Amino acid sequence: AVKLNVMRVYLPATVADLSAPAITSRQAHAATASLAAALPDEDEEGLEVSACLCAADSSVIAISEQDEAQKRYRRVVIAADVERENLRELEVDDETLPGTVQVLVDVPWDDVAAVLADEDQASADVKLAAEGDEDAFERSADADLLWFDVCEVAVLAKNWS
Repeated sequence: AVKLNVMRVYLPATVADLSAPAITSRQAHAATASLAAALPDEDEEGLEVSACLCAADSSVIAISEQDEAQKRYRRVVIAADVERENLRELEVDDETLPGTVQVLVDVPWDDVAAVLADEDQASADVKLAAEGDEDAFERSADADLLWFDVCEVAVLAKNWS
């Protein structure tokens, strides 16, 4: 069935999320009106890329907050289509970027379009960034994320854990 009232959101995640039965409710990033207002020269695709990059930055924070035993130094972004009624856009302030949404429900893997993640070589910078190194954070932010189909999630979870 085609869902009409959905928005593509980019959920910051960690490798541990790839083994979860669903992606838990959390803040995510999307091409919202506030993001479009903040980036008036960007088209829809540019806004989607920006939202994805914001989620990648948030993934570093999520990694830094994990228990040591869980930490895997690879940014993970889960692109999913969530019904708009299950999203709440957050007010932009000093702590909240334009395009930040609260996902109010757990997201089933059936609603995931793709997983984006760092390649192996990025792990050193991601580790330093998660430990607070600003230069490493900038370097990791410049690294491209690899695109994976949702059917690859189980293999990724196994290979990266």
